[in-house]
Amino acid sequence: MPDTELRERVEAALRRVEDPRVDMNVFEAGLVEEVRVDDGAVAVEAALEGFDGTAVESVTEAIATATADVEGVERAHVEPAAPAAADDPVSVTEIETVVAVASTKGGVGKTTVATQLACALAADESIALFDADIYGPNVPSLLGVDGVIRADEDDRPIPVSVGPIELMSADLLTEGGPLAWRGAMAHDALTELFESTAWSDPETMVIDLPPGTGDVALTTLQEVPVDGVVLVTTPFHTSVEDTRRSVELFEENGVPVLGTVVNMDRFTCDCGREHDLFPSEAVGEAMDLPVLARLPFDREMQADPSPGSAPDAVRALAADVRERLDGVDRIAVPDDAVDLRGRPPEQRFERVRDAFASLDSGERVHVVSDRDPTPAGEFLVELLGESGAPSAVLGEFAVDRRGPDEWVFVAERP
Repeated sequence: MPDTELRERVEAALRRVEDPRVDMNVFEAGLVEEVRVDDGAVAVEAALEGFDGTAVESVTEAIATATADVEGVERAHVEPAAPAAADDPVSVTEIETVVAVASTKGGVGKTTVATQLACALAADESIALFDADIYGPNVPSLLGVDGVIRADEDDRPIPVSVGPIELMSADLLTEGGPLAWRGAMAHDALTELFESTAWSDPETMVIDLPPGTGDVALTTLQEVPVDGVVLVTTPFHTSVEDTRRSVELFEENGVPVLGTVVNMDRFTCDCGREHDLFPSEAVGEAMDLPVLARLPFDREMQADPSPGSAPDAVRALAADVRERLDGVDRIAVPDDAVDLRGRPPEQRFERVRDAFASLDSGERVHVVSDRDPTPAGEFLVELLGESGAPSAVLGEFAVDRRGPDEWVFVAERP
């Protein structure tokens, strides 16, 4: 039998072998790197870095058995493929869109929501999933990923591929032992992962933040250009109240809050009637935020997430998150923006005045500042010889807070 025909038969047989982690065959899940055929001898290269020892044996045996059972195969063996490094890996700062999922309390389903959201988004685009909850990294467990990650030739950790999702987690840095890191250690470890992980240029990253507003959450907001955050809460009043308080943290760090997900909102008993798990609470009204989804407490939400698919409620959530991310109005900063950071007050006003004076009617000046730019707007109003709010006098005056110590504003000469 010609080698080409035998290879096609082997590949067809392998498409009937399931990846135990996801509802896909080993080809769709990206486990089979190469099938080599030489006069009846078949070698299958399999990417097995996401499995632990027992799982590796099980998957290897299934692939080997399916290959050996193909008519015309005289010898078959499976060999581990070298970890797949991206041809031109990118850092987290180069990923086009980054959305974080956060909560102020543990146990509200934040990790489940983050993982399900990533799986839903993966139906239409390439996704990176970063498990930043270094004290309780559960994303690998939800996706059925075991083992320890490898590094490329530049010693950069390579994310584990789970179907269309690239996954990085602190849990994959150890052999399953406890992670007992103090604040500085946690900060350094997370910063190192953010800076060094070799992503293959995914379109969107979903970050699972740890619960609360401590060092790790702040590190993430400082190290990563997060485009928006989704807050997860239950309807219970203390969870809602704590979540409301955390909104200010993200706003101060220049991260738009896209809305909230109310998890475990209700359950349906066997009789078909719906019941509230918690006392009713007007979550959106209490936090002055849009409610992006109300997720039920049911078996579908409790099932293991599957990349590329998700419950209907999560698919709707993914569409809403994408729409709100697309609607975030950020001021683009041109190369010739006036940078006031680190300058004394007299130089700040002088630079703003000189830049504004050089404008023709209808032209705009962009300014980057490490302080609230309201005084600069009031100064421009004084230059025009009028009083009132900057936006009422200038042709355009818009402010975009990018972080605790960074604002961008644009002013147009009328």
